[in-house]
Amino acid sequence: MKISNIKNQNAKIFNKYDYEFLSKFFKSVTTYILFVNRRFIYYFKLWLFMSKNAFLVYILDRFSFSIFLFGKVMRFLMYFVFLYFLVKGTKTLAGYNVNQTIFFFLTFNVIDILAQFLYREAYRFRSLIISGGFDLVLAKPVNPLFRSLLGGADLIDLVTIPPLFVATYYVGSLLNPTFINAILYLLLLINGFIIATSFYIAVLALGIVTLEIDHTIMIYRDMIALGRLPLDIYKEPVRSILTFLVPVGVMISYPAKAMIGLISIQGIIVSFGLAGISMFLSIRLWKFALKKYTSASS
Repeated sequence: MKISNIKNQNAKIFNKYDYEFLSKFFKSVTTYILFVNRRFIYYFKLWLFMSKNAFLVYILDRFSFSIFLFGKVMRFLMYFVFLYFLVKGTKTLAGYNVNQTIFFFLTFNVIDILAQFLYREAYRFRSLIISGGFDLVLAKPVNPLFRSLLGGADLIDLVTIPPLFVATYYVGSLLNPTFINAILYLLLLINGFIIATSFYIAVLALGIVTLEIDHTIMIYRDMIALGRLPLDIYKEPVRSILTFLVPVGVMISYPAKAMIGLISIQGIIVSFGLAGISMFLSIRLWKFALKKYTSASS
């Protein structure tokens, strides 16, 4: 009886400690979630405010807005028509039929235009550094990377995104993908967007160190433009370089291949691994650049 009483007392003590531990744990988790939620809402409202100001600039100059929009749409349509007749005339391109090749092109545009829409402020970052405006950014209670990267969306790309999504969905449905293929496509599409984000962060960091952000962005855009078509059209070692060293293939080709059903488990693992590594390195480079930044007044 004494032994059983001791066991019951120990059980009550353990239950008490377990309850206190779980209570503190869930309280901490709840507090953290509420904090993250508040910060997300704060930055989302801030992004909306800055994007609204950027939109007003475009609206004030409607003629330039119309010209840029017309030029962007025409460039997209002309390349689309060129690609269609090219593949239709040759029947296949590196083993891909017309719909598959067009889907590669649309996937490229989804990632590229979304990145341009969200990260348009990166194209104006050099003037912020040269004018000394970045000093004010660092002095404000806002993450400087957020302000430099997401300081205002692009209205022109906002107009082109909905029809692009519709076209991508339509052409993708013609490929008769399975549910798993569609899910993998979306996951790898997000993964490719993360890699694109890491490129933009690296460009901003180089802009602080070298002040040559405009040329760096153009180099980046030229590199990812190589992913408009399946990387299978390139010979080795160019194909491997574009796939792993400059992960254009992981950004664009892998999501499209997942939709077609041509990607392996190893390819999926490599994709997520490269995205994690590229984001880690870009953040480290950004922090290094901030340490090397000297004020415009110094």
